Amino acid sequence: MTQSQHETRSTCCYCGVGCGVIIEHDGSRITGVKGDPDHPANFGRLCTKGATLHLSARPDTRALHPELRTARDLPRSRTSWDTALAHAADRFAAIIDEHGPDAVAFYISGQLLTEDYYVFNKLAKGLIGTNNVDTNSRLCMSSAVSAYKQTLGADAPPCSYEDIDHTDCLLIAGGNPAYAHPIVYRRIEDARRANPAMKMIVVDPRRTDTASDADLHLPLLPGTDIWLYNAMLHVLLWEGHADDVFIAAHTEGFAELRKHVRDITPAVAAEVCGLRAEDIVTAAKWFGESKAAMSMWCQGLNQSHHGTHNGTALIALHLATGQIGQPGAGPFSLTGQPNAMGGREVGGMANLLSAHRDMANAEHRAEVAALWGLPDVPSQPGLTAVELFDAVRDGKVKAVWIACTNPAHSMPDQARIIEALQAAEFVVVQDAYRGTESAAFADLLLPATTWGEKEGTVTNSERRITHVSAALPAAGEARADWVIARDFARALGARLGRDADALFPYETVEQVFAEHVESTRGRDLDITGLSYAVLDRLGPQQWPFPAGAEGGTATLYTDRRFATANGKARFVVPSAATTAEKIDARYPLHLNTGRLRDQWHCMSRTGQVARLYSHVDEPRVEVHADDLARRGLKDGDLVRIKSRRGEIVLRAHASNAQRPGSTFVAMHWGRNALSNSGANALTAGRVDPYSKQPELKHAAVQMSRADLPFQALLLRTETSDDAAQQLTLTRMEALAPLLARFAYASLSMAGRDRPALVLRIAHDQPIPEDWLAELDRLCGLDHPACLAYRDARRDITKRALIEDGLLTGIRLTGETAAAAWLREVMVERQPTAELRRWLFAPLATPPVAAKSRGRIVCNCLDVAEPDIVEAIAGGADLDTLQATLRCGTSCGSCVPELKRMLDARRQAA
Repeated sequence: MTQSQHETRSTCCYCGVGCGVIIEHDGSRITGVKGDPDHPANFGRLCTKGATLHLSARPDTRALHPELRTARDLPRSRTSWDTALAHAADRFAAIIDEHGPDAVAFYISGQLLTEDYYVFNKLAKGLIGTNNVDTNSRLCMSSAVSAYKQTLGADAPPCSYEDIDHTDCLLIAGGNPAYAHPIVYRRIEDARRANPAMKMIVVDPRRTDTASDADLHLPLLPGTDIWLYNAMLHVLLWEGHADDVFIAAHTEGFAELRKHVRDITPAVAAEVCGLRAEDIVTAAKWFGESKAAMSMWCQGLNQSHHGTHNGTALIALHLATGQIGQPGAGPFSLTGQPNAMGGREVGGMANLLSAHRDMANAEHRAEVAALWGLPDVPSQPGLTAVELFDAVRDGKVKAVWIACTNPAHSMPDQARIIEALQAAEFVVVQDAYRGTESAAFADLLLPATTWGEKEGTVTNSERRITHVSAALPAAGEARADWVIARDFARALGARLGRDADALFPYETVEQVFAEHVESTRGRDLDITGLSYAVLDRLGPQQWPFPAGAEGGTATLYTDRRFATANGKARFVVPSAATTAEKIDARYPLHLNTGRLRDQWHCMSRTGQVARLYSHVDEPRVEVHADDLARRGLKDGDLVRIKSRRGEIVLRAHASNAQRPGSTFVAMHWGRNALSNSGANALTAGRVDPYSKQPELKHAAVQMSRADLPFQALLLRTETSDDAAQQLTLTRMEALAPLLARFAYASLSMAGRDRPALVLRIAHDQPIPEDWLAELDRLCGLDHPACLAYRDARRDITKRALIEDGLLTGIRLTGETAAAAWLREVMVERQPTAELRRWLFAPLATPPVAAKSRGRIVCNCLDVAEPDIVEAIAGGADLDTLQATLRCGTSCGSCVPELKRMLDARRQAA
């Protein structure tokens, strides 16, 4: 590291694992990132996403200054911060004066820092007097919260990552940590190597990389989890594995649950779940016979209209066997976002108050009011996410402030969300990125700081708080999220005649944290022993950490006393429901949604990194080959997926991971990458009655061929690596609004150091010449030096730009069979002699000798699937693959897939 290079400790801004990272920078630009070897969440390891964070830290797509439009039919234009905040305060004050405080709402994010969350919560509930402040954490973790509160009494995951090292039986339900929480999965792999007797059970409708690695995979039908856990409890009781002493001394409600599961035998559950009864028995015996049993769950359980009871039914297995409050045992929800936990700590949701206080409790409300110096705080729960946007759509909420999240992509039933945002009188979007789907609806766009520029705290899945430091100053005119909320509060307070300066006295982010700390005094998450200085001295710490403590608390409930009024955990009799929407003759397929290995949420950050498209380079629907054949379809065909709410067109991908009758679509692709809204055009807004979390995981769908004979392909890059980075992102941003013109269009990237944009188009009628001309212009393919070929008889055109002997741009229409070869020529900078001959040939297919590297399995070391397949065919095992090709030796995210490829070869032999 040179003298001008610096290092700043931070955390990864993706999933809830909370990995520590070290940002390498020169004071004005982030130049690299590496795992923090001293951070207890990851000990220096990073996954593919975290290891490429520095590649996303560019200003090209950032919101850099406030933008305002004064009428819906006008474009936004640049304005000053004073004007922006004054306008927002005027609009909010006018609406509040005419319609009351509940006519405005805030929708915020689990990617904010805790301090940001705290100020927004105080702004809504303290200054304005509305509980209409909810968060995208409602979409991922609220059912886990509700399950913990119903059974253990508090929103407090009792386990730590170190418990993985001590468990004998790990049950993973509704999650694919090999993809979604890779560094946790590296720890699972380590634990299994250290203890070969350890059993791993995976409950998932799909045969994911996690499921492929399991000792027992239970591929149940969607929505039937409760039936499985009830049957497992039935076996535990029948086989004598219940801990009667623990149940009698430390729980209540067991008699009712025991009666409920009496007739739910493995045979009964097997019929409902689509499983083998003997596998249910095996899972229960492994769990009951182990000295320490641990469970992990994620969105597969939470994103359900009975997500709370999915969680309580799983937790009941631990309570029935006493498997909680000891090393290696307990129910452990894996948090989806980097700081969803921190947001819950400050009460940043429509039904919560600061420090895990209950809104319905008058004493709790009085405590918060006293802390804030107010006579009271509102008592009625606010609108939760789905309710909030329904109220906007219906005109009950007139103004909505959206911060650091993207509901125009991530919410279910996207047609209703678009209607809501169009109907709102005033929409504020506060974001680091100017091009999100939601930003298109903003009357006011406010630029916020992002990863590498922020200071504050985050809390990960294991209750561990980390102090995050800023490496760089804010880009452009961006401000910290808490500062924006504070400044708006002060402006709004003046218009409402309230002393906002006294309510929001903060001049530093540390002052916000200190107030949050004080709010936790005496609560279950007491952190009165923490400060920024303590966190800097001791490193990341787990709550509770009360004043006088020497360290955080790794395991909760070791004294067998729970956070309920009488100290006893509760058994809950769960719902008997399955999915909210049933398949039928018209909609015969189950749709499941989820994550990819190398992308994150709405791709506003990962979508800027070309190499993160190498594993999956185009949106697709994964389908069992039998379901394709039954419809006369094959792998690679464009298909139309339709639900009762909408339809999308995607490319079909035959996958043995899918059980017949089910499909899978990744959540990441939206209108910035597709000609449609992606998976959430299909999902419904049906919510859990307790958590109000929507059933994003399931919809009933039909599938048919998409007859789109008119196709086009456009590839574009630059000869200069740096220019390619900047211009590719700029061009993609310009192209995104045009995608909706086409029956099918997908926009992605290819390459590594020199990215290229990839635009694939299919249409149901000839593509108009003026549309093609506009694409050419936006991509610099209207250059006089472009080479052109046209076969009018077959309506095939080829248009190519060759600069300095390299292919930098091409647009095809009529036939795109050469797509993979052309992409390889471009990103690998191959000689253009063969290309020139092909360009003016009558055939559009690639030369016979052309060979594509294929899909990249190991992103870190750029190892392609064909090379791995060839090595396995030659007799390589995992150790040999790692020694020769080096795949799986960096972040390790590809190791489960390598194992799956090896297993497939063994089975074929």
